[in-house]
Amino acid sequence: MSMVGEHRSTRVAAATAGFPKAVLFDLDGTLADSAHDLLAAANAMRAARGRPPMSLPEFRPSVSRGARAMLLAAFPDLPETERESWVPELLDQYQRQIGAHQGVFDGVEAMLGALEAAGTIWGIVTNKPEYLARELLPHLGWDSRSAVLIGGDTLPVRKPDPLPLTVAADRIGVAASDCVYVGDDERDIVAARAAGMRSVVALWGYRLAGDDPAGWGGDIMVEHPAELADPARWPRS
Repeated sequence: MSMVGEHRSTRVAAATAGFPKAVLFDLDGTLADSAHDLLAAANAMRAARGRPPMSLPEFRPSVSRGARAMLLAAFPDLPETERESWVPELLDQYQRQIGAHQGVFDGVEAMLGALEAAGTIWGIVTNKPEYLARELLPHLGWDSRSAVLIGGDTLPVRKPDPLPLTVAADRIGVAASDCVYVGDDERDIVAARAAGMRSVVALWGYRLAGDDPAGWGGDIMVEHPAELADPARWPRS
């Protein structure tokens, strides 16, 4: 069977099994529990400036919002312009920590295994810089399993713009309307809707206290990754 025919047959099998043809995931806060590595990076910066370490509960809600939000959490008293200049330092500190404390959320492997067994293609669309995402995947055993990886700097725009999602769908050869996007941040759901994809709000991820996932407009909200090992839980077109 040709490679094109093989991909077509696995997508048909997935659809028959009730799973989506393709699923695209956010990375941090959706698949990867990256808060521990990122906290270590932020605390290294605080230590270098004579500040005590932050606790995980203090820091965790900011993780899905990107480097600037994490620096705001770590250094709320400093001017924005000063924090902005520290973004490269935070990314460098994180690169030193990557994989040291990293893990995946409980239930993620059961979910991915069920998708793979059904023939669903899955990939990652994240706002994390692509080089850091690619460095992380081998630590999680996903470098040969994820069919596509789009980072926050892969294209000229990033989420909530829909382009990263539509480019990912094109690269795996699946129509956007046959993909589902899973993410833990409002930007994920906005991007999915604009791309014409169904969406899943990952309630197990990182959220700020004032966030209202029920108002994001996702197709469904899911409390635990293992729920998505059941084909009946996925949104239907």
